[in-house]
Amino acid sequence: MNARRWLSGNALALLENGEEFFPRVFQAISEAQREVVVETFILFDDKVGQGLHAVLRAAAQRGVKVDLMIDGFGSPDLSPEFIGGLTSVGVRVRVFDPGRRFFGQRLNVFRRMHRKIVVVDGHRAFVGGINYSADHLMDFGPKAKQDYAVELRGPIVAEIHRFVLHAIAVGGKGPGWFRRRLKAAHHEALNSPVGEAEVQLVTRDNRRHTNDIERHYRAAIRTARERIVIANAYFFPGYRLIKEMRRAARRGVDVRLILQGEPDMPIVKTAASLLYHHLLNAGVRIYEYGERPLHGKVALMDDRWSTVGSSNLDPLSLSLNLEANVIVRDRAFNQVLSERLDHLMEHGCKQIQTEDLTEWSAWRLVRSFVIFHILRWYPSLTGWLPRHAPRLKPLDPPPEPAGGATHTETAA
Repeated sequence: MNARRWLSGNALALLENGEEFFPRVFQAISEAQREVVVETFILFDDKVGQGLHAVLRAAAQRGVKVDLMIDGFGSPDLSPEFIGGLTSVGVRVRVFDPGRRFFGQRLNVFRRMHRKIVVVDGHRAFVGGINYSADHLMDFGPKAKQDYAVELRGPIVAEIHRFVLHAIAVGGKGPGWFRRRLKAAHHEALNSPVGEAEVQLVTRDNRRHTNDIERHYRAAIRTARERIVIANAYFFPGYRLIKEMRRAARRGVDVRLILQGEPDMPIVKTAASLLYHHLLNAGVRIYEYGERPLHGKVALMDDRWSTVGSSNLDPLSLSLNLEANVIVRDRAFNQVLSERLDHLMEHGCKQIQTEDLTEWSAWRLVRSFVIFHILRWYPSLTGWLPRHAPRLKPLDPPPEPAGGATHTETAA
């Protein structure tokens, strides 16, 4: 794939939580005429997963090419009936890096396919952090997740479409398949300018784009002059990103972090809180969201730059997982995101003050020193972890009675 580039003429809509996201995605798939491509980390067989299952089946039955990629770690327990209900009507289901279990435990815990992308007919796309599971809906209860995604139309969709098709081709279909599918997309006719936003797709992989997302964050923080707001579920970033945040606060930028106050995993809050003294002492403001688990991965800088995507600011996302964010230069979109995050801070967060933290001690000083150097060196340390080439395993349709026509993985 070519280097990512800024593309102008796009229209965007911010989607908050499953209540806004799932109806828009399901409607787009139900209106598809030629092609649907879905990538997701988590797909569960619950009411949300069954909703996606239904619209994908219906699309395939009316002749739409449907490709679904799920992660082998994030979606490990889908039943043969669930998968068979898709593959039997022609949906091509692929599992990223399917791992074997060892005494009931999965060993492929590193380098997950963590992206959440949908492309419909090559001219409508969705990118964000929302998985296909019922815990992204408010009626799930106190553990329902707070999260964001974005719907896109315009020239950027062609770039996102190329990216998802290339991912399938690299996983086993090959360059010939990629060229044929891309040729059939008619991007030029479908993706004429429809708005004012400049957008760039930024991804992270373990080959050519190992630190692109973090690099864009650092560049935006470095050039910010008035305001920075980062809402991130899993916050334990690298040394250089923390250094840029501290420098921005010290030169007078209003730097605010929205982190988990009611985490889905307790270690998340423990890890982030180890950095609180270091950040607060530089003037960074920290807000803990306490109504329910925060799962968002969004940020804004000043009044024009914004990002929405799948990438957390932790070692897994910044150094191991496959991730995708869109970065937006548009005042209107920035304003919408700013209003949503301001509301979150005002109505759902507690601002952390220095006096709320445990006083410094010899042990805390030693621990902070160790953590500081782990943060400084962990991008290099992750190079020692397994770097196997990820595999895409196609799931075959169930056998049909003799004489019945079958759909194969290479159909359409």
